Amino acid sequence: MAGGRHDRRVLPELGTDIARLTLRALTAEQTDEYYALIDRNREHLTRYGDYRAPAASDHRAARAELLDDPYPSLRCGVHLHGALIGRVDLVAVDPPKYGFGYWLDHAATGHGYATAACRALIEYGATVLGATDVFAGVTHGNDRSSAVLTRLGFRAAEIFDTYTRYHRALAVSPRAYLARR
Repeated sequence: MAGGRHDRRVLPELGTDIARLTLRALTAEQTDEYYALIDRNREHLTRYGDYRAPAASDHRAARAELLDDPYPSLRCGVHLHGALIGRVDLVAVDPPKYGFGYWLDHAATGHGYATAACRALIEYGATVLGATDVFAGVTHGNDRSSAVLTRLGFRAAEIFDTYTRYHRALAVSPRAYLARR
Protein backbone atom coordinates (compact mmCIF):
# COMPACT_ATOMS: atom_id res chain seq x y z
CA MET A 1 0.00 0.00 0.00
CA ALA A 2 1.20 3.45 -0.86
CA GLY A 3 -0.68 6.38 0.60
CA GLY A 4 -3.44 3.99 1.73
CA ARG A 5 -4.11 2.73 -1.79
CA HIS A 6 -3.22 -0.71 -3.08
CA ASP A 7 -0.79 -0.89 -6.01
CA ARG A 8 -3.01 -2.73 -8.49
CA ARG A 9 0.00 -3.82 -10.54
CA VAL A 10 1.32 -5.98 -7.68
CA LEU A 11 -0.87 -8.95 -6.86
CA PRO A 12 -0.08 -10.36 -3.43
CA GLU A 13 -0.14 -14.11 -2.91
CA LEU A 14 -3.75 -14.95 -2.17
CA GLY A 15 -4.67 -17.76 0.17
CA THR A 16 -7.78 -19.87 -0.23
CA ASP A 17 -9.93 -21.87 2.14
CA ILE A 18 -7.96 -25.00 1.16
CA ALA A 19 -4.62 -25.45 2.91
CA ARG A 20 -1.61 -24.88 0.64
CA LEU A 21 -3.76 -23.77 -2.31
CA THR A 22 -2.72 -20.25 -3.32
CA LEU A 23 -2.90 -17.81 -6.20
CA ARG A 24 0.06 -15.78 -7.46
CA ALA A 25 0.63 -13.61 -10.48
CA LEU A 26 1.48 -15.86 -13.43
CA THR A 27 4.63 -14.37 -14.99
CA ALA A 28 7.26 -15.18 -17.60
CA GLU A 29 9.52 -16.62 -14.89
CA GLN A 30 7.07 -19.54 -14.75
CA THR A 31 7.10 -20.21 -18.50
CA ASP A 32 8.59 -23.71 -18.27
CA GLU A 33 6.13 -24.84 -15.59
CA TYR A 34 3.20 -23.16 -17.38
CA TYR A 35 4.10 -24.72 -20.72
CA ALA A 36 4.42 -28.17 -19.12
CA LEU A 37 0.94 -27.67 -17.61
CA ILE A 38 -0.47 -26.76 -21.03
CA ASP A 39 1.36 -29.60 -22.75
CA ARG A 40 -0.04 -32.31 -20.50
CA ASN A 41 -3.56 -30.84 -20.71
CA ARG A 42 -4.03 -30.16 -24.43
CA GLU A 43 -6.91 -32.63 -24.78
CA HIS A 44 -8.47 -31.50 -21.49
CA LEU A 45 -8.31 -27.82 -22.51
CA THR A 46 -10.13 -28.38 -25.81
CA ARG A 47 -12.62 -31.03 -24.73
CA TYR A 48 -15.53 -28.60 -25.03
CA GLY A 49 -13.95 -26.23 -27.54
CA ASP A 50 -12.56 -23.95 -24.83
CA TYR A 51 -8.98 -22.74 -24.55
CA ARG A 52 -7.95 -23.66 -28.08
CA ALA A 53 -5.32 -20.90 -28.26
CA PRO A 54 -3.34 -21.98 -25.18
CA ALA A 55 -3.70 -25.64 -26.13
CA ALA A 56 -2.20 -24.92 -29.56
CA SER A 57 0.68 -22.85 -28.21
CA ASP A 58 4.30 -23.87 -28.25
CA HIS A 59 6.86 -22.84 -25.62
CA ARG A 60 7.63 -19.55 -27.41
CA ALA A 61 3.94 -18.58 -27.62
CA ALA A 62 3.38 -19.46 -23.96
CA ARG A 63 6.35 -17.28 -22.98
CA ALA A 64 5.15 -14.40 -25.16
CA GLU A 65 1.74 -14.57 -23.49
CA LEU A 66 3.31 -14.42 -20.04
CA LEU A 67 5.61 -11.55 -21.06
CA ASP A 68 2.56 -9.48 -21.99
CA ASP A 69 1.55 -7.38 -18.98
CA PRO A 70 -2.16 -8.06 -18.39
CA TYR A 71 -2.69 -4.84 -16.36
CA PRO A 72 -5.33 -3.85 -15.36
CA SER A 73 -6.48 -7.46 -15.64
CA LEU A 74 -5.12 -10.14 -13.31
CA ARG A 75 -3.53 -13.36 -14.54
CA CYS A 76 -3.01 -15.83 -11.69
CA GLY A 77 -1.39 -19.19 -11.37
CA VAL A 78 -3.17 -21.62 -9.07
CA HIS A 79 -0.58 -23.39 -6.91
CA LEU A 80 -1.01 -26.45 -4.73
CA HIS A 81 1.90 -27.16 -2.39
CA GLY A 82 3.90 -24.75 -4.57
CA ALA A 83 3.22 -26.58 -7.86
CA LEU A 84 1.33 -24.84 -10.67
CA ILE A 85 -1.97 -26.68 -11.24
CA GLY A 86 -4.02 -24.13 -13.14
CA ARG A 87 -4.88 -20.58 -14.02
CA VAL A 88 -7.53 -18.05 -13.00
CA ASP A 89 -7.96 -14.66 -14.70
CA LEU A 90 -9.95 -11.58 -13.78
CA VAL A 91 -10.28 -9.56 -16.99
CA ALA A 92 -10.86 -5.81 -16.78
CA VAL A 93 -13.47 -5.59 -19.54
CA ASP A 94 -15.12 -2.38 -18.37
CA PRO A 95 -14.21 -1.83 -14.71
CA PRO A 96 -15.91 -2.20 -12.33
CA LYS A 97 -17.29 -4.98 -14.58
CA TYR A 98 -14.92 -7.90 -15.10
CA GLY A 99 -14.73 -11.08 -17.10
CA PHE A 100 -13.56 -14.28 -15.49
CA GLY A 101 -11.87 -17.44 -16.73
CA TYR A 102 -10.24 -20.48 -15.17
CA TRP A 103 -8.89 -23.92 -15.88
CA LEU A 104 -7.11 -26.61 -13.92
CA ASP A 105 -4.84 -29.51 -14.69
CA HIS A 106 -7.08 -32.48 -15.45
CA ALA A 107 -5.51 -34.39 -12.53
CA ALA A 108 -6.46 -31.55 -10.14
CA THR A 109 -10.17 -31.47 -10.96
CA GLY A 110 -12.84 -32.79 -8.63
CA HIS A 111 -11.21 -31.63 -5.38
CA GLY A 112 -12.77 -28.17 -4.95
CA TYR A 113 -9.61 -26.37 -6.04
CA ALA A 114 -11.29 -24.40 -8.85
CA THR A 115 -14.08 -23.21 -6.55
CA ALA A 116 -11.63 -22.17 -3.81
CA ALA A 117 -9.26 -20.41 -6.23
CA CYS A 118 -12.06 -18.60 -8.03
CA ARG A 119 -13.65 -17.53 -4.74
CA ALA A 120 -10.35 -16.00 -3.55
CA LEU A 121 -9.83 -14.01 -6.76
CA ILE A 122 -13.44 -12.80 -6.89
CA GLU A 123 -13.20 -11.62 -3.27
CA TYR A 124 -9.95 -9.82 -4.09
CA GLY A 125 -11.60 -8.19 -7.09
CA ALA A 126 -14.54 -7.01 -5.02
CA THR A 127 -12.64 -5.76 -1.99
CA VAL A 128 -9.46 -4.37 -3.56
CA LEU A 129 -10.39 -3.52 -7.15
CA GLY A 130 -13.99 -2.51 -6.45
CA ALA A 131 -15.44 -4.99 -8.93
CA THR A 132 -19.24 -4.83 -8.97
CA ASP A 133 -19.99 -7.49 -11.59
CA VAL A 134 -18.23 -10.59 -12.88
CA PHE A 135 -19.16 -12.44 -16.08
CA ALA A 136 -17.98 -15.84 -17.31
CA GLY A 137 -18.78 -17.97 -20.33
CA VAL A 138 -19.09 -21.76 -20.24
CA THR A 139 -19.30 -23.91 -23.35
CA HIS A 140 -22.38 -26.10 -23.50
CA GLY A 141 -21.59 -29.54 -22.12
CA ASN A 142 -19.00 -28.35 -19.62
CA ASP A 143 -21.23 -29.13 -16.65
CA ARG A 144 -18.38 -29.20 -14.12
CA SER A 145 -17.41 -25.63 -14.95
CA SER A 146 -21.05 -24.54 -14.73
CA ALA A 147 -21.24 -26.19 -11.31
CA VAL A 148 -18.20 -24.19 -10.11
CA LEU A 149 -19.91 -20.96 -11.11
CA THR A 150 -23.19 -21.99 -9.50
CA ARG A 151 -21.39 -22.78 -6.22
CA LEU A 152 -19.86 -19.29 -6.39
CA GLY A 153 -23.26 -17.62 -6.72
CA PHE A 154 -23.29 -17.01 -10.49
CA ARG A 155 -26.53 -17.29 -12.43
CA ALA A 156 -27.06 -17.97 -16.12
CA ALA A 157 -27.62 -14.57 -17.73
CA GLU A 158 -27.78 -15.39 -21.44
CA ILE A 159 -27.67 -18.53 -23.55
CA PHE A 160 -25.92 -18.45 -26.92
CA ASP A 161 -25.49 -21.12 -29.61
CA THR A 162 -22.30 -22.56 -28.15
CA TYR A 163 -22.06 -21.24 -24.59
CA THR A 164 -23.89 -19.78 -21.62
CA ARG A 165 -22.89 -16.43 -20.13
CA TYR A 166 -22.99 -16.37 -16.35
CA HIS A 167 -23.16 -13.28 -14.14
CA ARG A 168 -22.59 -12.52 -10.50
CA ALA A 169 -23.28 -9.13 -8.95
CA LEU A 170 -20.84 -8.38 -6.15
CA ALA A 171 -21.42 -6.40 -3.00
CA VAL A 172 -19.00 -3.49 -2.99
CA SER A 173 -17.10 -3.06 0.25
CA PRO A 174 -17.21 0.39 1.89
CA ARG A 175 -13.41 0.65 1.47
CA ALA A 176 -13.61 -0.05 -2.26
CA TYR A 177 -16.54 2.35 -2.64
CA LEU A 178 -14.65 5.17 -0.90
CA ALA A 179 -11.47 4.49 -2.90
CA ARG A 180 -13.37 5.00 -6.17
CA ARG A 181 -14.90 8.31 -5.10
